[in-house]
Amino acid sequence: MKEKIKAKVMDSRKIKRAIHRMTTEIIERNRNLKNVVIVGIRTRGIYLGKRISNLIKELEKIDIPVGVLDITLYRDDFSELEAQNIVKKTEINFSVEKKDVLLVDDVLFTGRTIRAAMDSLIDLGRPKTIQLFVLIDRGHRELPIRADYVGKFLPTSRREIVQVKLKEIDSNDEALITEPAGMK
Repeated sequence: MKEKIKAKVMDSRKIKRAIHRMTTEIIERNRNLKNVVIVGIRTRGIYLGKRISNLIKELEKIDIPVGVLDITLYRDDFSELEAQNIVKKTEINFSVEKKDVLLVDDVLFTGRTIRAAMDSLIDLGRPKTIQLFVLIDRGHRELPIRADYVGKFLPTSRREIVQVKLKEIDSNDEALITEPAGMK
């Protein structure tokens, strides 16, 4: 289905500034950065997580490990048969046990992805805390989930789609509001 771009809500400069601001908040909130680990939700959460880790290293000279979480099998909207065909690998080469886990995703919508991610994380161990970092919070929650770090609150209608593009996979950084072509 073709989509129509309604608005460009963040360009590369705004995305960079939001990540920097939120990373500073992470540093201020987490006094023991050596206990922090980052887990990016596949796909764009991985690259946001790596950017956060690199910025913390630049600012605080501390290496924060970054893991990759695939939540396909934990989603409540996929059957097991469908999931078998699209499951990718979770790559977390560190323990989450008693760690302050920074869970990273690009867009927070209904909360179901984050619920699935938390279920997946807890199967790997019992973190001390789980903190949620999202670039965009678009509302429409179906579950009682709230992000700790938000780049931009973006009220949307349910028919609108929020697309985050990152240069690592999309060749440029931007956030767009789109809707299916032909809708008004």
